[in-house]
Amino acid sequence: MTTPLYGVDFTSSPRRAKPITVAHGHLDGARVELVRFEHCVDWPGFEALLARPGPWLGAFDFPFGLPREAIADLDWPQTWPALVRHCATLGKPAFRAALDAYRESRPVGRRYAHRATDLPARSHSPLKLVNPPVGLMFLEGAPRLLAAGVRVPGMHDGDPSRVAIEAYPGLLARRITPASYKSDERRKQNAERHAARKQIIDTLTAGPVSSQGASRPLVLAATREQHQAMLDDASGDLLDAALALLQAAAAARLGPPHFGLPAGMDPLEGWIAGCGTSNAQHSATTGFAPSTTSA
Repeated sequence: MTTPLYGVDFTSSPRRAKPITVAHGHLDGARVELVRFEHCVDWPGFEALLARPGPWLGAFDFPFGLPREAIADLDWPQTWPALVRHCATLGKPAFRAALDAYRESRPVGRRYAHRATDLPARSHSPLKLVNPPVGLMFLEGAPRLLAAGVRVPGMHDGDPSRVAIEAYPGLLARRITPASYKSDERRKQNAERHAARKQIIDTLTAGPVSSQGASRPLVLAATREQHQAMLDDASGDLLDAALALLQAAAAARLGPPHFGLPAGMDPLEGWIAGCGTSNAQHSATTGFAPSTTSA
């Protein structure tokens, strides 16, 4: 029996118009079978997903931790469970106010502290509260992981049959094209983004950009209907969930105890699955080598 995999495109405010989107699948050799999409329109639905009995491995598109530099400056708890509980106890208004004040206390040009993983992944600082509000995604997501008792490799020893890793779909998408492929704004849902989605989907379902550094590159197996649904979804939520599913599959293939994450990762900050500090590390953990056109 293969371990069920989840690829989760997250939002800090799930609703019917913008749900948390989950791609369900499993790994068969180098083939990642996309089984179905699920939509969690509210927090009880997402919490029920986390509570489902294992085994499963999920890749979740939100930051699991905060920059250690900021945690130290703010004099917040120095262990992940205590930090998450502290932030949850603060609540959204106080958490937002603390981060706003902290950013204003820093020099211009260095307002946003970053985690070690953010720079090679080119991901936003978890201190960012708008466009996108990744700080609020941490505040809503991390406490629910902790409450669900799942295992977060390198950060929290929960239930070993339910494993959560941090995903960043943009990391994988940029290895295919640097072009923007999604937008929640209707006026930006144009032919160029449609073409970028098609390039990404075609590459994922046909094979990697390059097999360099990976003897068995991952390939997404999707039906014609799933392929078309991802292409037609201008928000990119379905495609992002599928990209996260591939990151879950890469982690599952590498297996415990680290699932491809650095053994020495900072347990307060966390690490994005598939993010290496070199091209070879990227290829080994994702099955995809960098596109020669990537910025």
